Amino acid sequence: MAIKITKHYFINLSLVVIIFAIGILAIRYYNHYVSAYTDVTINSSVLNESRKVFIRLPTNYNPKKAYPLIIKTDGNFNLDTWDKALTKQAKSEKGDKAILVSIPNLFFTDTRNRDLVPPYARQDVNTEPRPEHDMLKEPNGEADKFLAFIETELLPYLSTTYKLSNNRVLSGFSAGGSFVLYTLHTKPELFNGYFAFSPAAWYDDMTVVDNLEAFLTTQANKVKSPTYLYISVGGAEHPLMLKAFSNLESVLTANPNNKLVWQSAINKGADHSDNPSLSVAKTLAGYSVFIER
Repeated sequence: MAIKITKHYFINLSLVVIIFAIGILAIRYYNHYVSAYTDVTINSSVLNESRKVFIRLPTNYNPKKAYPLIIKTDGNFNLDTWDKALTKQAKSEKGDKAILVSIPNLFFTDTRNRDLVPPYARQDVNTEPRPEHDMLKEPNGEADKFLAFIETELLPYLSTTYKLSNNRVLSGFSAGGSFVLYTLHTKPELFNGYFAFSPAAWYDDMTVVDNLEAFLTTQANKVKSPTYLYISVGGAEHPLMLKAFSNLESVLTANPNNKLVWQSAINKGADHSDNPSLSVAKTLAGYSVFIER
């Protein structure tokens, strides 16, 4: 017996597929661009676009009290780990110690490399140095613009909206980690805490490492107040990531600075995506000791 497939069947099937696709897109949007905290949109003239930030206030937040500030670059990624770590810290130290602000990448546009890759490295990150005569003229990262957004728009907004102490942290993972190192060697005065988890310091034949080394050897006097740096990597990460991490440790060891306190950790057996969750509590503990000494 032949089964008759009508025009209405195809129309209904198409509607089901469209609704299903829209549902998947909505879930992805929610997971990426909506947080469990306070979501604020800032119209940025620096970036010429609107940018969301997720703001987690401390438990029992008191608007009359000044709080440290932590800005992280990776949106909802690992945000639940930060929440748990800060909650645990609140219980053990009788009160949350920071306002946490997380910046997601744009949803409909791929902005992660654009925003987080330093301007001396290619946006389309590469392990090899840029050819001397680069006929393709590949675009560089625009971390300088993203940093200007944080410095001239986000920080002023947060400072006028909340009462902040002088203790301020910038944290990032992978590309975000390279952005943390870029900020340290270009605007060290903006933060007194820098957390770089699995920093992608291997861009363009270790150019991030080279630029940090140049800063430490020729401009280290720009670190004018006590500053804390924490870097970590997973022991099971790509050999290139491990090599860049080793190079960072060597550069920091070879160029001691009495204003810069740094710690490093290799989380044994951890891969790239696991390392940040294993690093948050450790770096918060290290930073707490640093600011309380």
